[in-house]
Amino acid sequence: MPGLRTITFEQIASAVEGLCIKANTQIGADVKEALEKAHAAEESPLGKTIIGHIMENNAIAENEMVPICQDTGMTVVFVTIGQEVFVEGGLTDAINEGVRRGYEKGYLRKSVVKDPLIRVNTGDNTPAVIHYDIVPGDKLHIMVAPKGFGSENMSQLKMFKPADGVEAIKKFVIEAVEKAGPNPCPPIVVGVGIGGTMEKASFLAKKALLRHIGHHSDKAHIAALEKELLEKINNLGIGPQGLGGRTTALAVNVETYPTHIAGLPCAVNINCHVARHSETEL
Repeated sequence: MPGLRTITFEQIASAVEGLCIKANTQIGADVKEALEKAHAAEESPLGKTIIGHIMENNAIAENEMVPICQDTGMTVVFVTIGQEVFVEGGLTDAINEGVRRGYEKGYLRKSVVKDPLIRVNTGDNTPAVIHYDIVPGDKLHIMVAPKGFGSENMSQLKMFKPADGVEAIKKFVIEAVEKAGPNPCPPIVVGVGIGGTMEKASFLAKKALLRHIGHHSDKAHIAALEKELLEKINNLGIGPQGLGGRTTALAVNVETYPTHIAGLPCAVNINCHVARHSETEL
């Protein structure tokens, strides 16, 4: 198409296929570094041993190209598409084809059912949950973030009143982690979304999980909130795999958005220590 950069169905499907396999077999460098630091700092002998086993498991998965965990997740995809890009063949269809191939070729467990009440497996882990963002330019950025449900089931949403303030949010986040306990396979990454509407807060919490561990918000008051929450969560004593210790979370990432004068939505979304995501740009 004149004036537009064309990206083909096959280019997208092939890219997503590879990202599905990579995200499920290789942890990110930031996660690896965070686990190494946690292993060195963990005071509980059992906790230190568990983190050591986690690191060993991750190394085996990467070296042998096998899944890090048996739950290879429901595939969540974040797509940033430039206005000057023309997708030949359909973007959503191409992404789902890539998921289909990736989960088949990577021997990844297929965990998606066709209907939430009639529990029949789709057989190929599709459809993916896809979030689109349209921006200027001629690039297509794809982030694949498979989400296991041991952690996803621990999600919480609360519609606070503005008068409840930040202290109520802190209490809510800490209680969500405490209630989750060992279920999300700690050490965890905690995503928090504040603002917008009900669904926007949930999206922000999910998106917050994608931020590299150790990178704080560029808003000073939010960065301070992240650090305070991380310290308080790690003082809960839940520890690695819920068996006690100082390392309950590797990071707390908070994302915010403007909201209504009458509202203060807050969502919590938790990732297990694998924090699966992989990305590429076409």
